[in-house]
Amino acid sequence: MNKLHQIELQSPIGIVEITGTEEGILSIFFKEHEAIVHHPQPDTPQVLKDCQQELAEYFRGERMEFTVPYISTGTEFQGKVWSALTTIGYAETASYRDIAVKVGSDKAVRAVGNANSKNKLSIIVPCHRIIGSSGKLTGYAGTLSRKEWLLEHEKEVREKNIL
Repeated sequence: MNKLHQIELQSPIGIVEITGTEEGILSIFFKEHEAIVHHPQPDTPQVLKDCQQELAEYFRGERMEFTVPYISTGTEFQGKVWSALTTIGYAETASYRDIAVKVGSDKAVRAVGNANSKNKLSIIVPCHRIIGSSGKLTGYAGTLSRKEWLLEHEKEVREKNIL
C-alpha cells in the first residue's frame, strides 16, 4: 500500500483530520481534542491538499459538491449504503429506512445504521444527512452538535443561493 499522509483543517466546528494516499482520500474525521493544525508538508499528495481546499470551501459556503477521489473499504452492503448516502442532495435529509429501501433491503434499517456509523469519509459521504424516521437527529460519530451545525449550515447556504 502507498504511504499514508495526513493533514488537518481548522473548521468552525473543530479540527478535521484528512488521511489519504496519492490515489485518494481514505478518511475524514473530526478530532475530539484541540491541537495545532498540521499543514501540508512538501511530500503531501495533491489529492489531500485538494480535499483540504474543498472542505474549506464547503465550510465557507462556497461548495456543495466534492470532486476529490476517495477510497472506501468495507463490505458489499456497506458500499451500497455509502453509495446511497452520496445521492442525498445538499441540505436535504433522508431516514435510515429511506436508505434501506434505496439499497433494496427495506427491513435492514439497523444494518443501514451500522453501515452509516462505519463511514470514514465524513461530509464527502454525507452521513450527517441521515435522520431518524421521526425527523429527529440521531447518532453521528462526529457528535450530534456537529451534525446539527452541518445541517443548519447547508440550509443557510442553500437559502442564500436561492435568493
